[in-house]
Amino acid sequence: MFKDKVVIVTGASNGIGSAIATAYIQEGAYVVLADIDESQGNQLLEQLDAKEKALFIKTDVRNEAEIIHLVHMTKNTFGKIDILINNVGKGIFKSFYELSIEEWDDVLNTNLRSVFLCSREVAKIMRDQKNGGSIINMSSSRAYMSEPNTESYSASKGGIMAITHALANSLAEAHINVNSISPGWIETKDYNNLREIDHEQHLSKRVGKPEDIARACLFLTNPQNDFITGTNLMVDGGMTVKMIYEE
Repeated sequence: MFKDKVVIVTGASNGIGSAIATAYIQEGAYVVLADIDESQGNQLLEQLDAKEKALFIKTDVRNEAEIIHLVHMTKNTFGKIDILINNVGKGIFKSFYELSIEEWDDVLNTNLRSVFLCSREVAKIMRDQKNGGSIINMSSSRAYMSEPNTESYSASKGGIMAITHALANSLAEAHINVNSISPGWIETKDYNNLREIDHEQHLSKRVGKPEDIARACLFLTNPQNDFITGTNLMVDGGMTVKMIYEE
């Protein structure tokens, strides 16, 4: 289904991004790993089974010129772009009273503005392709609910959900599907160190893994699922539909 498709994954060096990149490689796609973490990105590249089908491009998604370079290099190397996964993200969890404008801008520029810039540049390529393409934006369950001191992160993720349905409308004529995924608790470090209560509080009875999000990306970008566009897929083990009261 994805054999010889060309996929860009931002934030691909670690965590969810590396799982997404690995999943597409396993499905036979060409994958461009875009990340600011060059060391970890090259390490992942060496670990891939079909590393000859992968390319790492150091990219700071806060920088418009570097995004343009990423897209042009991908097109020049592989001749096309079929799928964009806007996965990169960061959070600053700090008192609202002490959060600086520089910190606010850093989170918004990394998480939200990058979705606009990457999607704009990739869509220019996809628009000229016969079969269009697919874009996935990584939102979060925090677009719906929050904990204290998460203002910048929550705002960015809510914005990602909103720009997703806007882009789905704007890019429809170019046959570009745009959807978002909202992960819940996805453990990217030591899964074996989680407590029983961590798993049991989920309706699924387990904490999520990066591979859960990778499979969601494969589902939404499957050409046979092109009737799905402009929507958000919650992948959270059921936590956002669970009423929680302290007893």
